[in-house]
Amino acid sequence: MDRMTFIDRDGVINEVMTSRVEHVNHPSSFYFLDGALEGLRELTEMGFSLFVVTNQGGVGLGFLQEKMLKKIHEKMVLEAEKAGGVIKDIAYCCHKPHEGCSCRKPNPGMILDLAERYNIDLTNSFMIGDRETDVEAGRKAGVTTVKIGGEQGEAHFLAADLREAAVHICAYEKIKGHSD
Repeated sequence: MDRMTFIDRDGVINEVMTSRVEHVNHPSSFYFLDGALEGLRELTEMGFSLFVVTNQGGVGLGFLQEKMLKKIHEKMVLEAEKAGGVIKDIAYCCHKPHEGCSCRKPNPGMILDLAERYNIDLTNSFMIGDRETDVEAGRKAGVTTVKIGGEQGEAHFLAADLREAAVHICAYEKIKGHSD
């Protein structure tokens, strides 16, 4: 079984609600956050399969077409690859907020679906997100959680950015490796 890192998109990989971009509705409004490309590269180098899991309610609300969302994701994947990071797959929930689906975080549906499709060992996997909904989804799926920014809350670890999250994961893996 593979081990993997599930990564939220907005606020972890790319800017959202900043002075430069409010919502990412076009590839031209997708800007990587500081440390994101380095973090993706480092996690890839550690042997993790990287999967993006993202709520994209703007599709369900009519603010974004699914075709455009796929173009945004193509740009993200290509830029990550240029920097040495490999995003294996992207799962997204296009349902409206409060629609009651099992895939929208804080529900673990996207994580569990990817784990089943790719035969992933959730006990050796991680979820990195910037909101409590990301942490809750990760905890419900049984993975170790890292929260970006703010307060730690229920997350196992707190990091300033994706690169620092990779450092925490690397250190945790080394400790775990010595205890096995």
